[in-house]
Amino acid sequence: MTNSPARILIVGAGATGGYFGTRLLQAGRSVDFLLRAERAERVRQHGLRVSALDGDLVSHPTVLTQDSLDPSTPYDLILLGVRADALDAALEDLAPAVGPDTAIIPFLNGTRHLDILRKRFPDAHVFGGVAKVSTSLDEAGTIVQVTPGAAIDFGSLTADENIVTPIHELLDVPGITVRTREDIVQDMWDKWVFIVSLTSITVLMGAPIGAVSGTRDGAAFARAVVDEAAAVSAAAGHPVSDDALASLIATATDPASPMTTSVYRSMRAGVHSEVEAMLGTFLDTARELHVDTPRIDLATLRLRVHEHVIAS
Repeated sequence: MTNSPARILIVGAGATGGYFGTRLLQAGRSVDFLLRAERAERVRQHGLRVSALDGDLVSHPTVLTQDSLDPSTPYDLILLGVRADALDAALEDLAPAVGPDTAIIPFLNGTRHLDILRKRFPDAHVFGGVAKVSTSLDEAGTIVQVTPGAAIDFGSLTADENIVTPIHELLDVPGITVRTREDIVQDMWDKWVFIVSLTSITVLMGAPIGAVSGTRDGAAFARAVVDEAAAVSAAAGHPVSDDALASLIATATDPASPMTTSVYRSMRAGVHSEVEAMLGTFLDTARELHVDTPRIDLATLRLRVHEHVIAS
């Protein structure tokens, strides 16, 4: 970090990047957004709107597109909040913003993007990151917070942790809980297991968690899905801790829960989902490790059929 006010670039102003970027702006941080042309124009005209549980927020941030980045003034911190299927294009767009002292925290699910980022930007500081926030975009482009709480967990992938504290201080603003983690890769696996489990349950049954687990044999089905996902994580050398597993099981078998996932909501809305990035790569890992995942296989097939139908 430099001695001047740290410059933050948020790549993507969707449900995740838009929420965190707005909170940082409200706290007076120097934040710019790097967006694709259509989203950039919408934000320029109407601002960035967040319907948070503690009140509505409206900001008018500096919005950039790839051709307006100045490579002579790289950013101190980049938060990468795009969908996994947009990663390749996003890396090309943000390249001029990256310098040798730039810290990059990605919020993508899974872990394979870490190797891609480190290979693409070998001189930058690539961190592991987990965004924990339940938000969605409505038809007007407003970011709607669905459940309480919003957190950023991040941690170093190397022994060089000299910029961890400044980043923590930079992100620690009202509306965001920030935690530095010693084993961020394990945290990323924990979240991946969580997302794969809840997505598989809701997609296969076509209903929120509570509607599934409130039905006879529904909770047993949900537990079986969790066991499959946890077995893959364990075989990969990242077993879910007892506490994290107990919390996931409680969430997945809660008969009163309205919880769904973004993939489920995309399927219900008849739009493209992140099936390959979210579930497909998880199954690739399961196959490599010879772990049987019949229920997750079926959920993935259901989503692939959905993608085939809307593509044709």
